[in-house]
Amino acid sequence: MSTTLSLDGRPIPFTPGQTIMDAALAAGIYIPHLCHNPDYAPHGSCRVCMVGVGGRLVSACTTAALDGMTVESNTETIQSTRRSIVQMLFVEGNHVCPACERSGSCQLQAVAYYVGMLSPHFPQFFPQRPVDASHPDFMIDFNRCILCELCVRASRDHDHKRVFAVSGRGLASHLVIDSPSGLLGDSHFAASDRAAQVCPTGAILPKHRGYEQPIGQRLYDQAPISVVGDLRAQPGGE
Repeated sequence: MSTTLSLDGRPIPFTPGQTIMDAALAAGIYIPHLCHNPDYAPHGSCRVCMVGVGGRLVSACTTAALDGMTVESNTETIQSTRRSIVQMLFVEGNHVCPACERSGSCQLQAVAYYVGMLSPHFPQFFPQRPVDASHPDFMIDFNRCILCELCVRASRDHDHKRVFAVSGRGLASHLVIDSPSGLLGDSHFAASDRAAQVCPTGAILPKHRGYEQPIGQRLYDQAPISVVGDLRAQPGGE
């Protein structure tokens, strides 16, 4: 049985049990997101996918779609709030896009363009975080981690390894690795793991493959994320 909600004035059919995000993506409508991946249970941590329902903001990835529901996504107020959230993600880490291997295919960068972010706006935190290059095939730059927990969920639910977890609270929250030394090279992580492919930033990167595709010819250089979607949420996505 299919029912309908209204998204920015457009009727969107959905199946009971779907979320607003599920319904929008099924209809080919982009709602910006970072922690969402249709392969895993909704997380709702990044809050970038917030939409307006009944005069309040809710996360599209965790809110159930209801028949007759009226949803707003593309108002300037909502886009401004999303922009502030993305600006905070940038200043809480160390994201230097021009020097990043993921530039042009980075979901965080593409979402920033989509919401109209032209500057970090807030004072930079400049945290001092390590780079873990102990694994033979992959490295982790913790400076770029936005705590979306996609790698955590992929390792747990898809790879059945539980290599990653988030420890601490508030500003002290950080990604940790389950190994005797706390290093990726001492864990059960493998290049074939789904957890190696889902990071929406440049935090988890393959080694020995730097800059294979020239900047200017990468995914989001060709078209905005609202058109091509999230590469890592698609079958065969890298």
